[in-house]
Amino acid sequence: MVVLEEPGNETRLPIPWGAVIYAAIILAAIGTVLLIRSFVIEPFSIPTESMCDTLRVGDSVLAEKITLELGETASAGDVIVFENPEKGSEKDVLCKRVVACAGQTVDMKNGSVYIDGKKITEDYAKGDSYPLYLGKGKHISYPYKVPEGEIWVMGDNRENSADSRYFGPISEDSVIGICVMRYLPWNRIGLL
Repeated sequence: MVVLEEPGNETRLPIPWGAVIYAAIILAAIGTVLLIRSFVIEPFSIPTESMCDTLRVGDSVLAEKITLELGETASAGDVIVFENPEKGSEKDVLCKRVVACAGQTVDMKNGSVYIDGKKITEDYAKGDSYPLYLGKGKHISYPYKVPEGEIWVMGDNRENSADSRYFGPISEDSVIGICVMRYLPWNRIGLL
């Protein structure tokens, strides 16, 4: 207890310094976590089967944001989380793999993906890659050149993924982070 004395008036005022220190520590920790989550790294849970077998429904991943904060963009092969381009969907955030970047040409032939006319090797892909029915008056004709400021994403589970073949390329600005690690479940912890 601290005693504060004013001239001519002796008043004892208890100041619970322990509680003040604990509150300051808690506020500093919360502030640090919010800063880290906003600008450095953020956890996400995988909502769909579109990335099987790389990621499964319910897997928890960490997505780093520093690359994006420094003005860089995701590269081909990166697994990213991004805002769902279909507003009003029950899933606000999706997770897919970057297949092509702005200026590259995407094509699909005989179940394989071609970028700039060259067949790419995709050891992570499950199933064949074919164009999808878009519906809603949308149409993508192949070969397709990815516009500036956009990227082409596809799920690793090609036969069970609504991706750029369905909703078109996504804006680079919609990318939230680049997945770097799976941290749950414990038996599948590892870098991506």
